[in-house]
Parts: sequence; C-alpha cells; structure tokens
Amino acid sequence: MTKSELISSIFSKKSYLCVGLDPDIERLPKCLQEYDDPIYEFNRAIIEATKDYCIAYKPNLAFYEALGPGGWKSLEKTMRVIPEEMFTIADAKRGDIGNTSRLYARTFFEKFNFDAVTVAPYMGEDSVKPFLSFEGKWVILLALTSNTGAADFQMLETKDGKSVYQQVLEKSQSWGGVDKMMYVVGATNPVELAAIRKMVPEHFLLVPGVGAQGGNLREISLSGLNSDCGLLVNVSRSILYASSETDFAEAAGQEARKLQTAMAEILRKID
Repeated sequence: MTKSELISSIFSKKSYLCVGLDPDIERLPKCLQEYDDPIYEFNRAIIEATKDYCIAYKPNLAFYEALGPGGWKSLEKTMRVIPEEMFTIADAKRGDIGNTSRLYARTFFEKFNFDAVTVAPYMGEDSVKPFLSFEGKWVILLALTSNTGAADFQMLETKDGKSVYQQVLEKSQSWGGVDKMMYVVGATNPVELAAIRKMVPEHFLLVPGVGAQGGNLREISLSGLNSDCGLLVNVSRSILYASSETDFAEAAGQEARKLQTAMAEILRKID
C-alpha cells in the first residue's frame, strides 16, 4: 500500500485505528473452545465486527508462534479474511544481519503479503535495509516503546546530550523515506510524542499504548497529528477483550466504533 492510498483510507473512513490481533488462547471466550481453530474463529469474528471502524490490523506474531505450526496456520487463515483494502502489519520486531533480515522480509512480505513489518534498529542500517528493498512495503522501526523497560536503554543520554531513541530517529531517516518507513512511538507520554513529531514531521507513527496501557487518545492525537494525519493508533486488549461472553465480537465492535467516532471528530480539525 502506498502512502497516498493509506492517507486516502484514513480520511475516507475517518479513522486511524489499527486493531491489534493478539489472541491469547487463555483469554478466548469459552464458546470458541469447541472449534478446531479457536484462534482463527476469534480473529474472524473480531475482524467482521471492527472492519468498518479501522483502517489497519496488526497481528502480534508471538501469539501465533507460541502455538507452533498450528499458530502459523491460524495466522495464514486470518490474513485471508482481512479485507484487501486494509493496511496489515506483522508485529514481528525482527532485525538481524543482512541475509537473515532478507529472509525475514520474504516471510512476511511474500509468503504472508503483509504491508509492513516492525523492525528493531539496534543492529544498524545493514540489518534494516533488506526490508526496505521490497516495492510497496513498509518498515516500522522501533523508536520509543510504551513499556516500562523502555527507559533502560532507549532513554539513555549519549555523549552529545541526545537520547538513544533520538539518535535512532535522526540516523534512520537516511535509510528510508516517508513513503517506506514509519516509527513505533509509545502513547504514554504526549510531551515526548510532540517532540518526536518535530524530529520526523512527515513520517507516519504507529502509536501503541492507548486503552489498556493508559494512553489518552485525544492527548496523543493532538501531539502526533500532521496534515496527512500521520498516525496509526493501535488498540488491542480493550477491543479484543471488551467481553468474555458470547457477545465478545459485538462488544469489540462497539469499542472500535467509540474510538472511530472520537477519531472522526479529531480529524475534522485537519481535513
């Protein structure tokens, strides 16, 4: 998906919601346990209930890999039922030496046909470049994550007074342009998000942390929006587990609709 197509989808649906497809087998509704593939059935129902309110889906690969070959099969089946116009993100957090990275890229871009993959930047340019060589595909580089441990390394100050994550943002902009590279930026600190937006004014930002992790949608939107919107706000648990009963899909759809309604109101300010 091109940048212009992504922007068009956002303003057409008046949404920049990305639904994280992170199906924890231990949290799935009991009504699904009778199925041969409860992960797929859960995802299928969630997609059907939320597809009118979001513009992207982001499966977290850990929830599938932990189940072995069956989990990979569930992921493959899930990808088939995601509407073609959706932006799809493999939340894989890969990154290795060049030839290995290229095989990771082939896995997610060719075998599963994702539009984007999350990549760890800490092995440097040669570990990221192979992902950028695929036409029409995106790298979403980890910059500042929303977990507590982010402070252990990402916030460390380097000898020139900049934090490690700021160095990542500055250096990586020479690796890929605004039509090929996004950044993961956690939603738990709107002040830092605003500063990051100044550093990368035209790049899209994938923002986790809204909902279960405590991020405020309005605050992070006002801090991170640009004239193209420039944000994909990922929400997982508060949508997926809005209900644990037979109405789980309906409850997920209602939660997604609430977020889309709020996003539509925010987007009016830049449309």
